[in-house]
Amino acid sequence: MYKPLEIAKDLYYVGVNDRTKHLFENLWPLPYGVSYNAYIIDDEKKALIDTVDVCYSDLFFQKVTRVLGDKPIDYLIVNHMEPDHSGSIGLLLSRYPNIQIVGNKHTVKMLKGYYGITQHVGVVEDMQTLSLGRNTLQFYLTPMVHWPETMMTYLQEQQVLFSADAFGTFGTLDGGVLDSQLIPERYRGEMIRYYSNIVGKFGSPVQTALKKLAEVPIGTICSTHGPVWTEKENIAEVVTLYDRLSRYEAESGLVIAYGSMYGHTEQLAELIANEAATHGVRNIVLHNVSKSHISDIIRDVFTYKGLIVGSPTYNNKLYPEVESLLSALQNRYLKNRFFGYFGSFTWADASSKQLAAFVNESEVELVSDPVIMKQAMLEEIEEKARMLGKSMACKLLSGAAVSPGRNTDCH
Repeated sequence: MYKPLEIAKDLYYVGVNDRTKHLFENLWPLPYGVSYNAYIIDDEKKALIDTVDVCYSDLFFQKVTRVLGDKPIDYLIVNHMEPDHSGSIGLLLSRYPNIQIVGNKHTVKMLKGYYGITQHVGVVEDMQTLSLGRNTLQFYLTPMVHWPETMMTYLQEQQVLFSADAFGTFGTLDGGVLDSQLIPERYRGEMIRYYSNIVGKFGSPVQTALKKLAEVPIGTICSTHGPVWTEKENIAEVVTLYDRLSRYEAESGLVIAYGSMYGHTEQLAELIANEAATHGVRNIVLHNVSKSHISDIIRDVFTYKGLIVGSPTYNNKLYPEVESLLSALQNRYLKNRFFGYFGSFTWADASSKQLAAFVNESEVELVSDPVIMKQAMLEEIEEKARMLGKSMACKLLSGAAVSPGRNTDCH
């Protein structure tokens, strides 16, 4: 039988794990599953912070009952209306018909639109408080992190921040729930992938939210996905990670993403990568866009400072998966990257023109002339490819530009 986990005084975890779903939002792979986190504050007034995906409502209600027994729930705090967190609200109302739902003005519209709920809904403003008895909740509106109704709730006496999807990560909670019960490092890559895939477009709103919360003392972060962060160093790390990612800052390293039909464009990718490594770049990731999932490519692009994209001309356009990748990066307003590109064609070049258009429409810095190959590798093309790899290496390692044709070592 489930034993309720008390995170802090009066605060309990009632979330669930999903090890069945293959794709989050029917788009993003879940090789390690995902958790849907919800919390109960057992005070004079009982407050439930969010619900879970309706598929797991039975288990969720069992956990709620283990904490509260037959006692009623006074408030449901809705920090985020995405269905993986709001999906059980209708069933919750059937069990607790007198519950008061708490959200902001945008929440009210979505409650009606999704579930036809218009009664017992209370609207809160930014920084407003709600007393539960021994504990006080304060509401921070954080619109577009990553939906317009998103808000965070702060439990003042315990210094607990219920952060909605912010600071969340893919991956189930296997055994433990608290970071002190788990190995936090295993979630870092999945947190970057979660941020870049789901929240990546909203860097500016994330920055606004971080500034709003900058002076708030946080002893625990209760996200809606992934571990509950309780240890000081882990809280600092996840907040710093979100700050860096939302500024589009990155580690020194290189992603080369390419499409290739018969291997010629792939040869260019390998050659460029080899030259970058020769000149000192150690973090290099090559992605064949036909094999790597776009979710993983986006994660790595958000991780590393250098990006080189290659594509053959296909039906007078970019290779389809390359086109999808560039669209996804533009949709996330990718910036602050060193960029290079290469292309190939047999009788008519279109890929290089569209890759050049991406440069013109994006806030990236072109590090070298592009490499454009007609049909197959010639000595002249090989030299240009090496120059691209070398130029990127010099930029990543020293920030110094290398002029085409110069063979001077970067170091």
